[in-house]
Amino acid sequence: MTGAGPGPRRSSARSREALLRAATELFSERGYDRTTIREIGERAGVDPALIARYFGSKPLLYVAVLRAEHGDSAPDDLLTEPRLREVAERAERRGPVPLLRVAVQPLSDEAAQDATRAALQARLVEPLRTRFAREGRDRPGLRADILVAAVAGVLLARHSGAFEDLAEAEVDEVVDVLLETLDAEATDPAQHGHPQQ
Repeated sequence: MTGAGPGPRRSSARSREALLRAATELFSERGYDRTTIREIGERAGVDPALIARYFGSKPLLYVAVLRAEHGDSAPDDLLTEPRLREVAERAERRGPVPLLRVAVQPLSDEAAQDATRAALQARLVEPLRTRFAREGRDRPGLRADILVAAVAGVLLARHSGAFEDLAEAEVDEVVDVLLETLDAEATDPAQHGHPQQ
């Protein structure tokens, strides 16, 4: 075995890591939509075509950024104030990201659709479903789907221009109103006349 073998692998790993780091920085600075594949490659100092080779597509690169930032540990659910605030602030910085978009509209790339949907389920839906099941709520999966869809819709609607007050509100105000609105779901259903099953 010659010493030439590990060199390209190390170079590939460095290129992949540089692309991941550059994408993380640019998505945070400029938002998902305003960041191009070319800019990610330039910031990383590598050929932007390597994004397709290492990640498959821009949405799949975004999913890789999420994994790199958060690992595989299960996050808190959206009914906890810090988690909802984190999701809302990330959406504010990065704009209409694939993880929120896939909640309301399929992505055109099937691989990106599958990976982004899986990330949505793991990061947003499953923690709520687990909470509702633990609390003995009826239809915990449906409850989780509805809550995540509602939050995704609100966060995406901030960028649509259709809702003036929502677009002009500070992200903290949006989170506070969302928490107040979702509080009815977070409290004991028996208090609201809904029997547990």
